[in-house]
Amino acid sequence: MLKNRRLRLERFFDTCGVDAILFSNLLNIRYLCGFSGSEGALVLTRDNAWFLCDSRYTTQAGAEVVDAEIRQFTVKLDTVVELATELKLSRIGFESAHTTVGDFKALSDRLAGTELVAVGGDLDLIRSCKDQVEIERLQRVASLASASLQAVLPVMVPGVSEQEVARELEFEMRRRGADGRAFDFIVASGERGAMPHGRASERPLRSGELVTIDFGALRDGYYSDETVTLALGDPGERSREIYGIVRERHDRAITAVRPGIACHEQDAIAGEFMRERGYGEYFGHCLGHGVGLEIHEKPVVSPRSETVVEEGMVFTIEPGIYIPGFGGVRIEDTVVATENGCRLLTQVPKELMVL
Repeated sequence: MLKNRRLRLERFFDTCGVDAILFSNLLNIRYLCGFSGSEGALVLTRDNAWFLCDSRYTTQAGAEVVDAEIRQFTVKLDTVVELATELKLSRIGFESAHTTVGDFKALSDRLAGTELVAVGGDLDLIRSCKDQVEIERLQRVASLASASLQAVLPVMVPGVSEQEVARELEFEMRRRGADGRAFDFIVASGERGAMPHGRASERPLRSGELVTIDFGALRDGYYSDETVTLALGDPGERSREIYGIVRERHDRAITAVRPGIACHEQDAIAGEFMRERGYGEYFGHCLGHGVGLEIHEKPVVSPRSETVVEEGMVFTIEPGIYIPGFGGVRIEDTVVATENGCRLLTQVPKELMVL
């Protein structure tokens, strides 16, 4: 499995003309060799791999690392230099998006005669198409989170604070086997719904208001992401109208997902509808983002994205309307692109729930 993931690096060896690639980003390291600790490095050539760690992680690496020789270091840079000298590497690619200026200078000073070649942020795209093992893990954590939200809906009554809802939801996720929450939950009720990142506050829920809940769980290294907007009692005609517009954009965007469509095209298909309805100015963030070993990763679904959807890509669709002084609506699902379209990983129904 991990060997298949490494095959995605072939084009970087070719286009950058490097003998090896040095990985320092821990998520890319986990993806390529299985190590889940907090310190290490990975050196890959076309045919071989070396994982470098200190004595704290030697035993863990022995249990986790697949298809790589494990080398223990006292000083990481020393071991990188020793390995480069041993392998007679003349050009080494490095993750320029994840390497500090200080680390680059230290490495280049020690590797005189070896050229360091910047491999850009596109390197993270190797994780954008998920294999079957990853999709299964993403499905499990998404199902866990969706079921947890549905289990705590009875807690949501007028007078209960946003933070109480968030605490109950996190507890329920952990009770069902989550390793933790994916991020600080957004629970934004009433006028606070106009804040796309309105983290849960002490504000009490009130009858007749909308409540937006953006939530996710973490399990086995993979994240989920989902948003529902629901009502406590009748929210009124305007709120129902706004919800219907967001729901329509959400549904159009999901229907448009298929291999071969550019992410910016997908955004435009749904965005035009919202502008026609007069609410284009009330939506400012991108339509979606990748989900996997990070809660926000590539691809990005936005007007500026040139990424073309491929089978196995996992990303969110999360349109919204945010009106200052009134409130807002966001509806979000996470989808996986299939051969002919997509399927939902998140499972909470997106009809307007009135509690």
